[in-house]
Amino acid sequence: MDYALSTPSQPLTRRELLQRAGTGFGALALAALMGQRCQLTATNSPLAPGNPLAERPPHFAPRAKRIIFLFMHGAPSHVDTFDYKPLLIRDHGKPFPYAKPRVQFNTTSKLLRPPWEFRRYGESGLWVSDLFPHVGRMADELCIINSMNTDNVVHGNASLQLHTGTDVFVRPSMGAWVTYGLGTENQNLPGYITISPTYMQGGETNFGSAFLPPTHQGTPIGSDQVPIKDSVIRYVENTRLPRDLQRVQLDLIAELNRAQQARGAADAHLEARIQSFELAFRMQIEASDLMDIAGESKATLNLYGINDPVTADFGQQCLLARRFIEKGVRFVQCSHSYKWDQHSELRRGHSKNAAEIDKPIAGLLRDLKSRGLLEETLVLWGGEFGRTPTGEGGSDGRDHDPWGYSMWLAGGGVKGGMNYGSTDDYGFYAVKDKVHIHDLHATLLAFMGLDHERLTHRYAGRDFRLTDVHGRVVNEIMS
Repeated sequence: MDYALSTPSQPLTRRELLQRAGTGFGALALAALMGQRCQLTATNSPLAPGNPLAERPPHFAPRAKRIIFLFMHGAPSHVDTFDYKPLLIRDHGKPFPYAKPRVQFNTTSKLLRPPWEFRRYGESGLWVSDLFPHVGRMADELCIINSMNTDNVVHGNASLQLHTGTDVFVRPSMGAWVTYGLGTENQNLPGYITISPTYMQGGETNFGSAFLPPTHQGTPIGSDQVPIKDSVIRYVENTRLPRDLQRVQLDLIAELNRAQQARGAADAHLEARIQSFELAFRMQIEASDLMDIAGESKATLNLYGINDPVTADFGQQCLLARRFIEKGVRFVQCSHSYKWDQHSELRRGHSKNAAEIDKPIAGLLRDLKSRGLLEETLVLWGGEFGRTPTGEGGSDGRDHDPWGYSMWLAGGGVKGGMNYGSTDDYGFYAVKDKVHIHDLHATLLAFMGLDHERLTHRYAGRDFRLTDVHGRVVNEIMS
């Protein structure tokens, strides 16, 4: 068969050219699409040669440069803290007037009013419970989302979904996704630090990197079982060898690893391991100094409540968060774990918990604002779900409520002094302007200048992202 397109004596007509070469157009289109995809991926790909934590440009102009997540493990009650429900107070002791969810964690009885009063704060007049008088005075900085909802009624699964976007699978945490997309501003520190994390109900998966390069996992400081004053970043100090000998060791290891890479295909995990060794070496320069708060003024220590045994632990967590983000760490999490699960003794438990965190959180917001950091730092507060407006445990407790609850944001381009969305008249279900946890993740990434649909990683033959196939950016809360 003659494959020649034409000869001088027998030129092709346009129809003959299309018949013979038509299949090539598809190949050209595919090549163009693949080239475009590679270009988009390369914009934020930490797998490119060099340091995987190198600072990279966002997809669009960001409102915030970094995130502090204040995780309230155990799930605070929204109807006792930031979701004021006058009818819940009025109808205390009556049956819940709507159908309860088909699947619940425990059985609840009648409506239970909050043991605390609510007051209006600031020029915005936001309602805040007496549990949080210090945070209440910062009301004009807060955007309270009263219409959060998630998919799982169990702590471990809901915590996984809050941190990773899924309640069933092992997936990268949101802090890992942020550093994957943006890198970090300080090459002598990790991009993602988690302070006093819990090792239950999701454990390390809550701050892991899963299939993303290991460099993007959270670096833990201590755990919820150890007071923060006694916690350290593990293995950051080498007491056996001076730094010049450490440098010789690292150079030899890197040389061997590079030789291994040269013999085979590119190995992202091996490259990440090389970079993690280098980061650990560089951390010796800054990390120990940042953990030492002795140089902070007495006024600053008082602002965070560090001189009060009730507030000292969480106050030091919040102060460390400010010190880390001030030095360019991209994502810092502070965990108040595991204290908010009041199926009984609601009044005692929530009173104690709020007393430990109220002053430190307000101090963090004030300190960030006074230093000019709040406008470029997004602060997120909340737990894995809320609590039912109906009583449990002899009417002195509340059950799990993933169907409607509250979280709040401050700083970083957030519209302050506002409520967004709402639950029903009693606080059981989100009913207006619902914000699913996928929507929250999409919105957090958007504050950081990242398009959640473009921030992907190809693994096991498909593209993954923090929001999977879901997520709506809540533009209404952005300034």
